[in-house]
Amino acid sequence: MAVRGPPGIRFLQWLGLTPCWDRQKVYQLWTLFLTFLCYTSYHLSRKPISIVKNELHKNCNTTDHNTSAANCSSWKPFDDSNYESMFGDLDTAFLFAYAGGMFFSGHIAERSNLRYFLVLGMLSSGLMTALFGLGYYWNIHTLAFFVIVQAVAGVVQATGWPAVVTCVGSWFGKGRRGFIMGLWNSHTSVGNILGSLIAAAFVSTNWGLSFIVPGIIIASIGVLAFFFLVTEPREVGIVMEEKTRTDSYTVQADEPTQHIPMCEQCFHEESETESTDEVEGASLPVDVPDSEPLLGEEIKPLSGGPSNPKAISFLGALKIPGVIEFSMCLFFAKLVSYTFLYWLPKYIRDEEDYSPTVSGDMSTLFDVGGIVGGFLAGTISDFTGGRATCCVVMLVLGAPMLYVTQAVFQTGPSTTTAIGMLAALGFLVNGPYALITTAVSADLGIHKSLKGNAKALSTVTAIIDGTGSIGAAVGPLLAGIILNKAGASQRAAQWDNVFYMLMASDVLACLFLLRIFVKEIKGWCAACCRQETSNAT
Repeated sequence: MAVRGPPGIRFLQWLGLTPCWDRQKVYQLWTLFLTFLCYTSYHLSRKPISIVKNELHKNCNTTDHNTSAANCSSWKPFDDSNYESMFGDLDTAFLFAYAGGMFFSGHIAERSNLRYFLVLGMLSSGLMTALFGLGYYWNIHTLAFFVIVQAVAGVVQATGWPAVVTCVGSWFGKGRRGFIMGLWNSHTSVGNILGSLIAAAFVSTNWGLSFIVPGIIIASIGVLAFFFLVTEPREVGIVMEEKTRTDSYTVQADEPTQHIPMCEQCFHEESETESTDEVEGASLPVDVPDSEPLLGEEIKPLSGGPSNPKAISFLGALKIPGVIEFSMCLFFAKLVSYTFLYWLPKYIRDEEDYSPTVSGDMSTLFDVGGIVGGFLAGTISDFTGGRATCCVVMLVLGAPMLYVTQAVFQTGPSTTTAIGMLAALGFLVNGPYALITTAVSADLGIHKSLKGNAKALSTVTAIIDGTGSIGAAVGPLLAGIILNKAGASQRAAQWDNVFYMLMASDVLACLFLLRIFVKEIKGWCAACCRQETSNAT
């Protein structure tokens, strides 16, 4: 059955403007770029609320010279003493709606045209984001209006992640997936940074534009995606070849030399000695033949395949080894990340008495560190084959870093110190989050039972990110509840409690990966022993 490509690409083909060199690589790079742009705009449009909080309720006790008694009127209804609870309601409405929508969006994406699905979500997200900002011009002071807009925005925002991951999964095999997706996943932090900067540019003078401008941007990119996004190779007449990709770890044998990452050797060795032991987790290295299974557990094959893709069931996806563990790890990792996403500008303003604009700009440093953390986590996990190990190491370092950050910020650090602390914290917090939502999700979505069915990635991705999104909803909600218990004089103590909650979540995220982490370590030890024995003989 012929598959029609996007109208913009077909028009270029009609004009004879087709790539003059490797068509497959051109379309791969274009898909990476356009999906990067799409999801950047998703995060760009959800970031403004964290910046505008400082304007909706102004801190009249601040020493900031721009905030005086004359211009310290907050926006009703957020001028009440329980404004933190109202902010918590806004965050909860969006994030729980997003989490619920995520579980359904994967199933819908598999059964619909991905390009239409993604574009509809982007146009709807732009409308909802702009509608929140229009509350400024329409002089709306009803909490219900803002909560409803946030809830609907959460549902339509859930269309983005399953769609873009499935598009990328359709074009790329398992070779160097951590590196590619680690770099590609920087769209999350880039979107947060751009969203913060755009919102901060208008927040003090016209906070409505802090939402309307991002809304226009995501809708415009959605139109671009409609005309030019190629969701799968078939749309442009390309048949993907299965190639064997290799890593840097070489095993000498009597047969021709083959490159096998350390982790894969150990799992193979354990399977010889323990016939009933199953390979678990998404932590197997990614640089193996595209036609080979990523995981070792036998699951009843699904009907369909690359030429006749069929949807995987929800329970079938849960049976893939590692899905549950990584989903629960992401629950707590995303809880920490999204608490900072929604409350970091407020925290900086409370602790350092910066203006809303400066607080918003400072919060982008957390995302700058997140870009580096996600990239390095993906690259290192490609080289070692240890997805879980990379996550555990960063989570173990992240908990004490949270404690140090809170302690340092209470002392009134210099701007340079604050910049360094925020960037380091973003590096450790967003690294595991980025790795799980991209490379790990894609690895788990290429189980051999899927028979090359890239569309099934949507369900696996939706389960993992949907579970994480529940944590993303819980984190900001708990932060709002904790902060609402304190008056202005006790705010510092309540921020301590928020950080203790984040440290506990970090530890729990680590514990859920402990079993897979131990298996990887044992595998590396076994591989080293084999290598030493081989060298000795």
